[in-house]
Amino acid sequence: MTALNESVTTLNKPVTAKKAIVLVSGGLDSATVLAMAIAQGYECHTLSFDYGQRHRAELQAAERLSAASAAVEHRVISFDLGVIGGSALTDSAIAVPESPTEGIPVTYVPARNTIFLSFALGYAEVVEASAIFVGVNAVDYSGYPDCRPDYIAAYQIMADSATKAGVEGHGAQIYAPLIDMTKADIIKEGVRLGVDYAMTVSCYQANAEGEACGKCDSCRLRSEGFEGAGIADPTRYV
Repeated sequence: MTALNESVTTLNKPVTAKKAIVLVSGGLDSATVLAMAIAQGYECHTLSFDYGQRHRAELQAAERLSAASAAVEHRVISFDLGVIGGSALTDSAIAVPESPTEGIPVTYVPARNTIFLSFALGYAEVVEASAIFVGVNAVDYSGYPDCRPDYIAAYQIMADSATKAGVEGHGAQIYAPLIDMTKADIIKEGVRLGVDYAMTVSCYQANAEGEACGKCDSCRLRSEGFEGAGIADPTRYV
């Protein structure tokens, strides 16, 4: 059985009691959500996951983003979804598609967001956070079922019933502020908030230096987003 590990980095001294857990993958969307939460006055506790994904470049980006922001603490929780496989992101035997595909792509990781949000929910109870921010998007996304508004709404109902804070009436609210935004609009909002997208890694198969392949679905959506926003793409490509 795979052990569950956690690393913690304390970053900045807390300055407010308005707390939020922000899921930070190291990609464009989560960097924007972090900036949005900070702009709303939240004391942000960032949470990333080493879940057996193809590369660690995104985790290094998440750490950089958290350190560069006003985040109070950055935690990395480790577990291995590769033991069940079923995704090109956790199974090296499944190739990452380099052209658009129909339906739910093989880069979908079974139950990933459900697991991520469960950790965030527990973390929120411990630090008494009133909010959980997640960067899921239902417009410019890859067809993942756990990126839809219905999913977030259903998870909120479960969270309110499954936690002590929830049944006492002060459970964390789950916010997905990007869910109805296009990638171009997300980028515009991030630039307005001062996000340095050169620090982010979105590619499904980035190399050890964080350089993107420029071919996968995530790279395509990112590139089209910058083009649509009329903003120079700072992505480093192989």
